[in-house]
Amino acid sequence: MKPPLLLIEQGSHYDNGSAEFGRFIHRLRCRLDQTAADVSGGYIARARPRLSDSVSSLIARGHHRMVTLPMSLTGDAWLGADIPSAMAREQERHPMLTCDHGRPLGSDPRILSLLAERLADAAAEVASLRLVPAAAGPLDEEPEHIDIGETAVVLVGDGSTDPATNADVHRVSRLFWETHAHEYMTVETAFISLTPPGVPGGIERCRRLGAKRVILVPYLLFAGGLLDRVWAQAMAYSAGHSDLDVRCADVIGDCEGLADVVIERYEEALSGIAW
Repeated sequence: MKPPLLLIEQGSHYDNGSAEFGRFIHRLRCRLDQTAADVSGGYIARARPRLSDSVSSLIARGHHRMVTLPMSLTGDAWLGADIPSAMAREQERHPMLTCDHGRPLGSDPRILSLLAERLADAAAEVASLRLVPAAAGPLDEEPEHIDIGETAVVLVGDGSTDPATNADVHRVSRLFWETHAHEYMTVETAFISLTPPGVPGGIERCRRLGAKRVILVPYLLFAGGLLDRVWAQAMAYSAGHSDLDVRCADVIGDCEGLADVVIERYEEALSGIAW
């Protein structure tokens, strides 16, 4: 029997996406059931299930070796203080526990492809965030045609006090533009909190560049409080700029494509591939 896979989420004050995280864990359990590998997950802080509870549950089920995987889209997340410190505390609580560490999801090409799918869906289907005045005319009027070259994209990251982590999001924006969004006017970068530019600042830059439509692409794994903040900031901006079509794509979410990347990281860790 292979050791269990433990997914680690950072958690935040705005994180209420644990339901989708739980659905994704269930998807992985179904995928890895053929190899008899258990799957669990936990948050370091401010959300449930807590990491300590998930580790204790795995230990109670007889597992003393596990593969840990940080569910992070920034490549240097494992090198930060929180996750290693949290696992060190767990190994102090459970001296027999040994861990193999998988590498973060980072800017894997398949992650960028999933972002491109969310962008395409938003461009084709999602309604504008513009507020319709009470005195507006019929809603069945033909909308203005906007070419893809008049559409800008804003990749929206969580935001960090660590400049290297923020720089990684800027790097992903450039990669995304060159690999999947080169037909668009530009791909700008914005952050939900902690560092500029914020979501309104990212949209405003696109407007000044001449964009008629701006599509926000959240660089987030699961829906929750962070996505709600992206929507709220975008709608607040749109309320004062009725001439601009602002749309918001969905998060990567619980899907087979994300599961493929996670399972590959799991297998890498088991085989001892260095990263």
